Amino acid sequence: MKSIKWLGQLQLIIPIMLGTAIYAFGLLYFIIPNELMEGGVTGITVLLNYAFHIAPSISTIVINIPLFLLGMKILGKRQSIYTGLGIVSLALFLWLFELLIDKGWMVPFRTEHDYILASLYAGVTLGTGLGIVFRFGGTTGGSDIIARIVNRKLGFSMGQVILSLDILIIGLSLFFIQLERILYTLVAVFIASKVIDFIQEGAYAARAFTIISDQAENIAGRITVDMERGVTLIPAIGVYSKKAKHIIYCVVSRQEIRRLTGIVKSIDPKAFMIINDVNDVHGEGFKEE
Repeated sequence: MKSIKWLGQLQLIIPIMLGTAIYAFGLLYFIIPNELMEGGVTGITVLLNYAFHIAPSISTIVINIPLFLLGMKILGKRQSIYTGLGIVSLALFLWLFELLIDKGWMVPFRTEHDYILASLYAGVTLGTGLGIVFRFGGTTGGSDIIARIVNRKLGFSMGQVILSLDILIIGLSLFFIQLERILYTLVAVFIASKVIDFIQEGAYAARAFTIISDQAENIAGRITVDMERGVTLIPAIGVYSKKAKHIIYCVVSRQEIRRLTGIVKSIDPKAFMIINDVNDVHGEGFKEE
């Protein structure tokens, strides 16, 4: 039993470490060499590097550890463990990549003209790293801890706190880097947010159909036979008509939307259909664990 438990923990720990490694790489390989910025507490470490040449690996630990200790009660035991892992792992990989750069074994990507390329690659690497960390229940500390503390003590939403911190830090960076680089940073931040959403929500996006029709059983039968998709019939009663009927619930891939809609309309043109986004699907016919 203990070996199974440890195996389960490793399946979370390894991806979190991999995510922090990718994030640290993006920070030192694309962001800092091109004098771009980053939001949150990581942005403070970047500012300290620009202003005082303090290594990001050192400032990451110095800033995050007090925040981590302050927020332990709010984070809870499980979240504290994975947040601590994320902080230590990020500092470790930052130190490792700093060492490789100092010894000349890794040459950062530095450009004098094509900053849009640097911004795109920075956004992809940072977003990939954070997306992996978030997907497996970890964080890199910093803004997340501050946001939780402020939310608990003052009632502001976490989104409001994180956005305010990002605006403050990126605004302060105007004293150290050109406005043009700030604008390129916004490109990187936008790309990173989209990559994070893609990794967290999964690549197996689908659509969930909720269908209300007097021909529910016929429609369900056709979907099962023609499309080989599972269908659930949910008993319901119409409030206005007081009649018992069935509601169809079915999840299909994006490529099958038109086909399913066609089946429904061919049987009952008056059927009422609700189509919702489904960002991650597990099970037969979709993604298997």
